[in-house]
Amino acid sequence: MSKGRNNLLGVGGQRKKLSRADQHGAGQGRGADRKAAADQKAELLKKMRERAQGGDAS
Repeated sequence: MSKGRNNLLGVGGQRKKLSRADQHGAGQGRGADRKAAADQKAELLKKMRERAQGGDAS
């Protein structure tokens, strides 16, 4: 019996590669980190805009 070529296990779309921490359920805090980073960025942009407006008025 020859080996069949119609065993297509593993052919198709690729799965997202997970880190070891993500595989063990440590990926839950990632969303909170992103939110904190977004808040920090928004705060920084706000400060920069305030400084820019203050510099133009002087």
